[in-house]
Amino acid sequence: MKEKDQVAGVVVTDAEIGPGALMVQEELPERMCVFPLRRAVPFPNLMMPILLDSQRSREIVAKAEAQNGYLFLVAQKDPEEEEPRADGLYEVGVIARILKTLKLPDGNESVMCQGLRRGAIARFVRKKPHLIVKTKVLIDIPSKGRRARAVSRRLRQALGKVVNVSDDYGEDLGTAVLNIDQPDQLADFAGSYFLKQTDQRQQILEALDINKRLDLAFEFVVTELELAELGNRIQEEIRSKVEKAQKDYFLREQLRIIRRELGEEQDAREMEIARIEQAIESAGLPEVAQARAREELSRLKTTPVESAEYSVLRNYLDWLTGLPWSVATKDSRDLRRSQRFLDEDHYGLEDVKSRILEFLAVRKLKPNHQGSILCLSGPPGVGKTSLGQSIARAMERRFWRFSLGGMRDEAEIKGHRRTYIGAMPGRILQGIKTCGSNNPVIMLDEVDKLGADFRGDPSSALLEVLDPEQNHAFLDHYLDVPFDLSKVMFIATANALPQIPQALRDRMEVIELPGYLTDEKVQIGRRHLVPKQLERHGLTRSDVSFSEAVIRRIVDFYTSEAGVRSLEKNIVRICRKTAFAVARRNKKPGRLQIKGLTRLLGQPRHAGDGDRSLRVPGVVQGLAWTSHGGEILFIEAASASGKGDLQLTGSLGDVMSESARLALSFLRSHAAEFELDPKAFGKQDVHVHFPAGAIPKDGPSAGISIACALVSLMRGIPVPRDVAMTGELTLVGEILPIGGVREKVVAARRAKIKRVILPEENRRDVEELKPYLIKGLEFIYVATFGAVSEAVFGRLD
Repeated sequence: MKEKDQVAGVVVTDAEIGPGALMVQEELPERMCVFPLRRAVPFPNLMMPILLDSQRSREIVAKAEAQNGYLFLVAQKDPEEEEPRADGLYEVGVIARILKTLKLPDGNESVMCQGLRRGAIARFVRKKPHLIVKTKVLIDIPSKGRRARAVSRRLRQALGKVVNVSDDYGEDLGTAVLNIDQPDQLADFAGSYFLKQTDQRQQILEALDINKRLDLAFEFVVTELELAELGNRIQEEIRSKVEKAQKDYFLREQLRIIRRELGEEQDAREMEIARIEQAIESAGLPEVAQARAREELSRLKTTPVESAEYSVLRNYLDWLTGLPWSVATKDSRDLRRSQRFLDEDHYGLEDVKSRILEFLAVRKLKPNHQGSILCLSGPPGVGKTSLGQSIARAMERRFWRFSLGGMRDEAEIKGHRRTYIGAMPGRILQGIKTCGSNNPVIMLDEVDKLGADFRGDPSSALLEVLDPEQNHAFLDHYLDVPFDLSKVMFIATANALPQIPQALRDRMEVIELPGYLTDEKVQIGRRHLVPKQLERHGLTRSDVSFSEAVIRRIVDFYTSEAGVRSLEKNIVRICRKTAFAVARRNKKPGRLQIKGLTRLLGQPRHAGDGDRSLRVPGVVQGLAWTSHGGEILFIEAASASGKGDLQLTGSLGDVMSESARLALSFLRSHAAEFELDPKAFGKQDVHVHFPAGAIPKDGPSAGISIACALVSLMRGIPVPRDVAMTGELTLVGEILPIGGVREKVVAARRAKIKRVILPEENRRDVEELKPYLIKGLEFIYVATFGAVSEAVFGRLD
């Protein structure tokens, strides 16, 4: 059987059908023939013409007319099936009455049916030669309250918009929509005429609850309206583009013909040269660059287009005229506003903010002051890179960043000679062109990770870039014309200052960023990290709320770092899990509780505060500096019967190994002074171990810590838990100063150490620290190991 893809019809009212036409006024037969519809879904109260284009369809109609004049119209599940079986039909259809059979000009026939009531297949009475079923009438569930009328009104408006937007519907449909008063009939009308998908129509047909039927119809019609509007926009855009392209083509052809008639037509080469001449005039080039540009343009005019030299000259002139030689942004001179921006973006870092404000103050008093070269040094995750963006924002300058990590080619900084194929300027001039001004903030990230090989030394190339006495005439190999970099503010970042070449370090003003304390991490998380991640994950504070206690718990038990990068990762994990719960419409987590962190983040990764549960003689807490900030370094010593050998483990470097042997030699020569048994040194083997053995360790600052571990082991006296120490020990017992005092003090505070033993010469370093860094710490300054022993083990009798 084949019929039209859509069953057409009109709404039928009681008055139009006449007495006895509707189900409520006439008795319907229980048994009737089934007429399967391929791509159409029937609805009650509609006049439906059905095309009879096959012998089988004509036989079904003829049999129905011979029996009682009724058909059960039902949609097929698979529209391609020629003779559908019983399980290939939907269960719900429409009981229809055959009104009239019409002959068509093409030889086919059409039968006019009137949909009466919704019905469902109760059982199949006969399956061959045609399907005959016993049906049951489905009763609608009436609507209650005003909701049906409200949805009907919105549905009627949406249908009107669809008629206006789409060309597929005529004005008569809009008129019909306005004259349908019953909500159930309006939903059926929308499903029959305005929906194209069979499953959507069937859903409306099967919805006996009128409220649900209206909701489905409104939802599907709104979707159709959006698709129609989108299709119109796409069609309009395509039409506009085609019309514009045609218009542009005709105008160009007319213009070309007019120019040819006037003898003014230019070829592409002449137009390109005219463009470059105009660029040279408007680029604001200095005298040297202007002369070079004129010289290269003269060569370009005499070079054939087919020559490879032509493209080289053209690219060079494009770079020369594309640089912002005379374009500069105006610096902000409102110091209060700049300070407010810096405070909004970063918590703490007062030294860095003060230095930036000082620079702005100097620029306010002397606008032609040369650019400043800063180097922000500190462990990862303390905000060095983001601080550069805040500086640019505070100064109202444009910002450009590129990483120097792993860079080994000098040409990356100073460009390639034009004799090379594919030559181009270095990264510095590329960044300036990208910014479009000659005074941006350029961040040289990871300057301590520069490499060097046969291609050159990038750190040496940076000397000219970062020297205020030279960079006013920076010479790029490709450009080969001096460019003024003195207006640029360069900001370098580094994790380990010792890895920066001395000559390069001297050209920069180093500002050290220490690791954050726990309290600072909590505030950074609360003020910056949590709001940022909530916004990125589409959450609000009503979805999940972080208290200070929760953030502190994450810092203490799930992170071990100087910065806040790991803290942010844990916050991201919580936000992802929360977003998943909210998206599934589960119960929102709301305010996070400490006891709920285990479910979200798993078991704690760290014990908290860097403490060790087992304290026995021979265990000492040292203070170490790493590229990731200060850390607590535990030193363990043990002994066994032997010949006085020393064994060292823990991935130690040469310097630290020498410090351990030196400490043992010192104690052997001063055994009586520290109440040690001289004979024990020859009868026992000593093993000194540094935990976290996979991490390389080196440096002389663990000398006094190793000596204290040996004294504690040999005297059998544990070292107090609240003491940490650092200092270099000499062979005669003197204590030499060490570096990284600030980072080590921060590590001591993070581990809740009470007393810190430092060399006497590092007293001035502690006095320069901010009061909040040393609050709650007692510093013991020592010049000899005897003072160290007295501070740790007490005075010897």
